[in-house]
Amino acid sequence: MSDQDRNGSFSGSWTWMAVLAVICIVGGFLALLNPFGATVFAVTLAGWVFLIQGVIQVIHAFRVRDWSGFIWSLGIGVLSLLVGVVLVADPLAGAIPLTLLVAVLFLATGVAKTMFALALRPASGWVWVLASGLVSVVLGVMILAGLPATATTILGLLLGIELVSNGVLFLFVALGLRRLGS
Repeated sequence: MSDQDRNGSFSGSWTWMAVLAVICIVGGFLALLNPFGATVFAVTLAGWVFLIQGVIQVIHAFRVRDWSGFIWSLGIGVLSLLVGVVLVADPLAGAIPLTLLVAVLFLATGVAKTMFALALRPASGWVWVLASGLVSVVLGVMILAGLPATATTILGLLLGIELVSNGVLFLFVALGLRRLGS
């Protein structure tokens, strides 16, 4: 492929990447301005994903009834359906277990990163891995200490931060693609 062909494809793709960046940044700031609303949205969206996944799993289970894993497949599908119904029906009640899950995830990844950093200790840059691990542990502890009150806002705040972070990343990628295309 010639440079002209490659550059031509970059010229169109950077625009779409820039649009995605703007959507993410605007959505992130909206989530940060209203973390409660963003939490309700995130939990409801998760509920719909569980519902759809549950329906697909139950249908799949009945299509392969002769399979030895039929009961397990059906059970997972029904459980996913139940979780989805609960999250969609009452997103605030669903926010508490999801926030607890996020806190445990922060703690587990923080401990893993801290142990990894200590194993890397002779290598340069191990301190940054350690700092990242400690930040994750502190965030996990802070979320757990604030439960159940943190459940109404923390998921929205994290969603907002993630969207803004992704938007900035996409913007830099778009600008890089634009430069490649010119």
